[in-house]
Amino acid sequence: MRLLVVGNNREFQEFEEKFGGAHELTHHTNHYSVENAESFDAIFDFLISEEPETFGFYEDFEGLNLFVNAPKITLAELAFFNDTSAISLFGFNGLPTFLNREVLEVSLLKEDTIDLLKSLCNSLGTDFQLVDDRVGMVTPRIIFMIINEAFYTVQEGTASKEDIDQGMKLGTNYPFGPFEWAEKIGIDNIYEMLEALYEDTKEERYKICPALKKSYLKLNQQ
Repeated sequence: MRLLVVGNNREFQEFEEKFGGAHELTHHTNHYSVENAESFDAIFDFLISEEPETFGFYEDFEGLNLFVNAPKITLAELAFFNDTSAISLFGFNGLPTFLNREVLEVSLLKEDTIDLLKSLCNSLGTDFQLVDDRVGMVTPRIIFMIINEAFYTVQEGTASKEDIDQGMKLGTNYPFGPFEWAEKIGIDNIYEMLEALYEDTKEERYKICPALKKSYLKLNQQ
């Protein structure tokens, strides 16, 4: 397949690790340098969730298969503010460490595109798990809630970051402890998605720990 990836270098690297061996990949770090978007079998866009206004770039390309990095934004929200009638729109979990896995976590805007999604994933050579079109999808909700609770545990003085990381890896067989994982995912991604989850659900379990907020603010003051 001819695949276009729009995202930063780190995002493209993980995408290449998952799909690069069997497909022809083209990478752009912004939309302004993209030409002939309609010539690609599918486009994976990591940037729209951060810059929803750039979705308009794709509106006029008839028959486009567009995958949007969707944990922070819903497809329904994009469709409410943009014309999606000409394209087939899907969501994927492209957060750092969540893409290069055996199963691709995906969502769809229209139920009648499920067969197309199955065909695309088959051509991509990946298993997939269809999840509801909701902020956070599924896996990030679970992992980010664990990370948030880990920050609460440290804030309360119950355990150190190192002890929590070691305990989680030994007790759950997770590949990383919460703080190791947070470093790989990026505090920005965790904070912003938890904030979006709380705004969407108003559930207390997604309320951001003050220690996590402090780390986020400190990072963005640099």
